[in-house]
Amino acid sequence: MSNIFENLKLLKKDMEVKKWVIDSFIFSYNNEDFIVLVKLFVENEKKKEKYALVKLEFLRQSDLNSSLQVEANSNALFVDTKTLREYFKIEYNENLGDILQQFKKCFSRFIPIEVIEDKSDDQLRVIVASLSKSDSENPNKVYCYRVRRNGYKSDGTLAQRSYYNDNKSRILRPFLYQKLKDEKNISFCFSEQENEQNTDETILANWVKSKK
Repeated sequence: MSNIFENLKLLKKDMEVKKWVIDSFIFSYNNEDFIVLVKLFVENEKKKEKYALVKLEFLRQSDLNSSLQVEANSNALFVDTKTLREYFKIEYNENLGDILQQFKKCFSRFIPIEVIEDKSDDQLRVIVASLSKSDSENPNKVYCYRVRRNGYKSDGTLAQRSYYNDNKSRILRPFLYQKLKDEKNISFCFSEQENEQNTDETILANWVKSKK
């Protein structure tokens, strides 16, 4: 069936409009719930599959360390049958092709057409962890303590914060992010030590002071 995952196109477009590089939704199959992360390819990021549209990461809600990462487009999940079958505990039988098609139809019904803002704590936790890893940062660093201006690039312009740092800050410190979101060359700094965290007011005051 062509374009069985057509909703992925719509979701990707909405993510781009709303400037999210990652989103998530819940998928239920075989009496199990999975958190599905939808990730955009950023800038010059290489694809394994030429025609991939997005990256998907499935995580078992009962065990968030159990995950499956695949690339996908509106027609297919780019993953071998054995890997898909074993992860989702699909028993092998003579009608495996029909069962896999039923799986795809089932999955397609869960894909939203736009970003859903209301997320569970588990969803937010795995989204933030994924953003940190994509930014080559310790996923335990979730406590914002300051903002800093980025250095200069080789062409003499100021470097901008990464998409990952932007989205992470937007989730963890929404008020602070709204105040500084237009300062594209500012990055938000996070610690894994809760006692190092500062309030929005302190961070903003220190930022204003540093500019004088």
